[in-house]
Amino acid sequence: MDPLRKKTDKIRKILRAAYPDVKTALTHRNAFELLVATILSAQTTDRQVNSVTGALFEKFPTAAALAAAPLCEIETLIRPTGFFHNKARNIKACAKALTDQHNGRVPRRLDTLTRLPGVGRKTANVVLGAAFGIPGMVVDTHVKRISGRLGLTDHTDPVKIEYDLMAIVPKRAWNTFGLQLIHFGRDVCLARKPICPDCPLRRLCPYPNKTEA
Repeated sequence: MDPLRKKTDKIRKILRAAYPDVKTALTHRNAFELLVATILSAQTTDRQVNSVTGALFEKFPTAAALAAAPLCEIETLIRPTGFFHNKARNIKACAKALTDQHNGRVPRRLDTLTRLPGVGRKTANVVLGAAFGIPGMVVDTHVKRISGRLGLTDHTDPVKIEYDLMAIVPKRAWNTFGLQLIHFGRDVCLARKPICPDCPLRRLCPYPNKTEA
């Protein structure tokens, strides 16, 4: 077996023990709500998103309703998530595209999803995995940071990282592995001060040696 795949298998085994049952923390009842919530999650916390989506979807429960909503009302409802002017435009435009081009339904293809306003590969992969159970490798800031620290990729571009990870992780585990790295990044492998001494992946990770050298 390729050494990097072997190392990745060991990492996956440890993460499975630490996070046996992972799922997105974004509250949603359907694919449409998850899509909107994921767009809103940019540069904020899932908790902050969850604090606004209940009222947002109560008032605008469908793509057609959100597409027809006054922009100012959307902005008011999502203001706590930050960057609310841009996010409001994106989710309204996305809802309109869903209504006009997909009969209000969220498509199940990565290439189709990423043609929607405000939807990048990360958002598309979150929706595919969590809403439809379709394998996708989510690369957010946590996955980008941790995969680099672990030596699983030499790239910094999220798309290149995505393909690097897809090549060393079994397809059936793409969704789970990405979520496990996200949880691990929030709990242990922090951006500024990772908890290296207590890290269960320490013996497989070159990062502490680099920082201590």
